[in-house]
Amino acid sequence: MSAIARKRVVATVSKILEGRLAPWFASALASAALTICPAQAQAPSFETFAVPTGSAPHDVAPAPDGAVWYTAQAQGAVGRLDPRSGRIDKIPLGAGSAPHGVIVGPDRAAWVTDGGQNAIVRIDPKTFAVTRFPLPKDRPAANLNTAVFDKQGHLWFTGQSGIYGELDPQRARMRVFDAPRGPGPYGICVTPDGSLYFASLAGSYLGRIDPASGAAQVIEPPTSNQGARRVWSDSKGRVWVSEWNAGKVGVFDPMTHQWREWRLPGDDPHAYAIFVDDQDIVWLSEWSANALVRFDPRAERFEVLSLPRPHANVREMMGRPGEVWLSESGTDHLLLYRSHAADASRN
Repeated sequence: MSAIARKRVVATVSKILEGRLAPWFASALASAALTICPAQAQAPSFETFAVPTGSAPHDVAPAPDGAVWYTAQAQGAVGRLDPRSGRIDKIPLGAGSAPHGVIVGPDRAAWVTDGGQNAIVRIDPKTFAVTRFPLPKDRPAANLNTAVFDKQGHLWFTGQSGIYGELDPQRARMRVFDAPRGPGPYGICVTPDGSLYFASLAGSYLGRIDPASGAAQVIEPPTSNQGARRVWSDSKGRVWVSEWNAGKVGVFDPMTHQWREWRLPGDDPHAYAIFVDDQDIVWLSEWSANALVRFDPRAERFEVLSLPRPHANVREMMGRPGEVWLSESGTDHLLLYRSHAADASRN
């Protein structure tokens, strides 16, 4: 704030204190108030992009070319948004489709986990041609959830019915494995060294996959029944977990095999989506507060940013340097939050 504004606050505080305390105390109190007020008064700035009514966009994935892909789960389609022009291309995925997750592969194509078709689906970024990789017939109704590419270009995926698997796109070969404790596999991520981890929502654990054998090791978070939902790795290989039932964010360090957890602000928080940006800032969607939550691990500080529409139901977030993208499944909108601009305003 300006020097004039500061003098006004000092004068007001001095009158309230009525001379009973030293003027320096009034000045110190005013300085503290000025330190707090900007953070409370500054409203978050989101850019909003409406998608076709009834899309129920579940997941979102920004691409290196500037486009943004999303799954229109309720319409059995995938959408491609050009944020510069606002144009949206809608690509139907076929009869019975109910796409859940979408990511951008090393080939720059959109790769989708389609629970309705029980298949991994590829959408060509130029022609929009659709290619399906069905799960084996002995793995019906996998309830496919989320996917990630490993360092070898293989796609790993989860299914809430109790499976996870691997697709080699070049050879069109697929392996599917039974998850520990049955139903629950949800989010999945790869760390900088190529290690694979997934979260089990129903099983309440973090799983580490051995890519050679396909076996999964159960890693127990400190809080029981926490509802590990989605996972993301930071630049150091630490695995961050959104704990839906517990309302916490947790991190597992594979180097030390140690956990840490922090409860999100507010009453009865529910952490759903999680994303770690290029500055190792952790972002979460919090359903109870209908908010985007920023967590700085270095300062161990939360910041809660209210979303522009009620009942946004943000189920997934991803980003590019300086950008955090959110899918509002409850309102048929995509949101962009420019994280670097916000970080600069804090300095």
